[in-house]
Amino acid sequence: MLIKKKKVRSHTEDRYLALVLATTAGILNAMALGAFGFFPSHMTGNTSQISSEVFSADMQGLIFLAVLIAAFVIGSVCARFMVLAGLKKNFRTIFCLIILAESVVLSLISVFELAFYSPGNNKEISVLLGFLMGIHNSTSTQLSNGRVRATHITGTLTDAGIALGSFVSSFISHVSYSERRFQQKQLYTHLTTVFSFLTGCIVGLLLFRFAGFVAMLGLGVFLAVVALWAIAVTLHRAKKNVYGLNKIRLS
Repeated sequence: MLIKKKKVRSHTEDRYLALVLATTAGILNAMALGAFGFFPSHMTGNTSQISSEVFSADMQGLIFLAVLIAAFVIGSVCARFMVLAGLKKNFRTIFCLIILAESVVLSLISVFELAFYSPGNNKEISVLLGFLMGIHNSTSTQLSNGRVRATHITGTLTDAGIALGSFVSSFISHVSYSERRFQQKQLYTHLTTVFSFLTGCIVGLLLFRFAGFVAMLGLGVFLAVVALWAIAVTLHRAKKNVYGLNKIRLS
């Protein structure tokens, strides 16, 4: 799920990726709304809000939204740099390491808020969360070759509509079964992403109302466990393959 393999990724792998990363993105997005009153990943809405701030001449609001958007973009750029560096050095676990780093930063933010929460820090923490959401979305997008965008639901709904249109039209145009099956799998993958994010948003609000920043810390720990588990499985399989090759050579 979190490993870039030489073979073409299956839709099943991408659906598992969506279940984990889109759900956690929705949870964090909803928690940030409950805690700070902002969506750290809703770049369409934040960009649109800029026009309102310009019209009302609210420079502080304008600067905050601009910085929040820039933080999301910078997070995406950083994730891209890390992926390029990792793939160049053949680090198969580079995506796991990125998610692990994200989980550490998120956990540190949660601990800080548990100890020193103040409404005066809301905008700074929102910018940091926007940066993490940029990393999160960029990682899922690169790993799935664009099929899973963990936070970009507008684009995912568009892709789902295109896939649905292609699937329905395949019965009219009489395309091959394999092509129809491909469009069906594509549609399922996009719908999994959408419903995972939606479910995450609902769960995130409930968790934050129940446990506050402890729930956010729990989310960071969960992401760390997922990343470490993927690293452990990958290393175990690599060691097993090396052992098998050595055994063949000796025989």
